[in-house]
Amino acid sequence: MATTVIPISALGVSLFQETALANVAIVVKGSSTTIYSIQIDNSANGGQDVYFKGWNSNGAVVVGTTVPDDVLLVKAGAKYSPVIPEALLRNVGYQVACVTAGGTGGATSPGSAVIVRIVFA
Repeated sequence: MATTVIPISALGVSLFQETALANVAIVVKGSSTTIYSIQIDNSANGGQDVYFKGWNSNGAVVVGTTVPDDVLLVKAGAKYSPVIPEALLRNVGYQVACVTAGGTGGATSPGSAVIVRIVFA
């Protein structure tokens, strides 16, 4: 697992990248944020769908217990970039994780690395 946040000063945004998002919530930003783009790369899991989960939270998130605000299905072996036409506002912060089952209860990590990139301000 390797998390990187790169400021893109000319545009006033940052790029969050996690090379192996799993079943532990990772903070993208710990305060109010606007999400402009999300890319989830599940190409390493050719036989396994995964679920990207996001929380509007700057507090403790327990994957499998804390109700997620966002749940996105990414099919086996695929990449997914949902259209966010007017941005996604998260008023207290944003945390993310990736598991093999949707809803609140899913808490098992994918079998192989899932790469996630998020452009935010």
